[in-house]
Amino acid sequence: MTRQQAFAVCFLAILLVLVYQVYTFFRPFLMPILWAMILAHLMFPVHDRFAKLLRGKEALSASLMTLAIMLTVVLPVVMLSIVLADEAINAQKAFAAWIEAGGIKRLPDLIAGLPVVGDILNRAGVSQTNIEEKVADSVATLRSFVVQQGAVLAMNLLELALNFLIMFIMLFVLLKDGRAVVKALYRITPLQPSHKNRIFARVDRTVRAVVKGIVITAVVQGLLAGLAYGVLGVPFPILLTAMTAVIAPFPIGGAALVWLPVALYMFWIGPAWTGIAMIVWGVAVVSMVDNFLKPILIGQGAQLPVILLLFSLLGGLAAYGLIGLFIGPVILGLLLTALEIYEQDYLADESSS
Repeated sequence: MTRQQAFAVCFLAILLVLVYQVYTFFRPFLMPILWAMILAHLMFPVHDRFAKLLRGKEALSASLMTLAIMLTVVLPVVMLSIVLADEAINAQKAFAAWIEAGGIKRLPDLIAGLPVVGDILNRAGVSQTNIEEKVADSVATLRSFVVQQGAVLAMNLLELALNFLIMFIMLFVLLKDGRAVVKALYRITPLQPSHKNRIFARVDRTVRAVVKGIVITAVVQGLLAGLAYGVLGVPFPILLTAMTAVIAPFPIGGAALVWLPVALYMFWIGPAWTGIAMIVWGVAVVSMVDNFLKPILIGQGAQLPVILLLFSLLGGLAAYGLIGLFIGPVILGLLLTALEIYEQDYLADESSS
């Protein structure tokens, strides 16, 4: 080994150690940083035009854009939190009034009268006394759990506020210096310029398609489900609409995790046609939107095969949590681009030689 080769090996080892240490420092903040990167990538064209209107004042433009995004995100979250808290309190009061009015004692008769469910319970030998005891135990357990988790909830809210603060700080930095960061990353990437162009273009295309597909589909599903909640007179429609929109991106179950229990509740309180209407609307409209709108928005924009896209969503969700719904397709797109480069450039060179 020559002196230059030994130096290169030592330098690479030191570089890897430093990269790992920096990763260790940043690991607790990776999620808000990744969200900031996604927002900055989506909003950078708007920031670029706005900076031109401000005669090239990048810092001012980044500050105003960050403030606008902060207000757009924080104000609706605060207002929605107030509404949700109010509805949650009303729900708790209604539930307590239902218990005081003897709802638990009437519950076995109500369950026994449900279509299909009552017959299954009767055949399984589940008595009304067992149902009443189980419900009473569950209510007591739930109350104890809520009291115990109060401190945990406060800590989670503090952590959420800190993550939002980090996200907005990083968003400002990325908007202000994003062009320089991308140029530096492009410059140090050890690939041919044509390969780097294809990879960077693939990342840009995939991120935009995934964000557009997931967010727009979730909002549409939430609004469509909320329309049914309002028309059918479901209690706490705003809370359920928000829950539907938040849960809709999950590949397994999705919006059905909300509207299906609502349909069962409508069967319970009657009349039965309201439960049937909720199921028909949920299957034919709400869930069907996810089946055709999301693949159209993501698949066409990112140019990913549908089956691989599904696995990337599921795997990303399992590996990284909610943000994995964005990361999974991006990594899949990078892999497909790398395979295309290998097939078109390296295999072509071997066959020609």
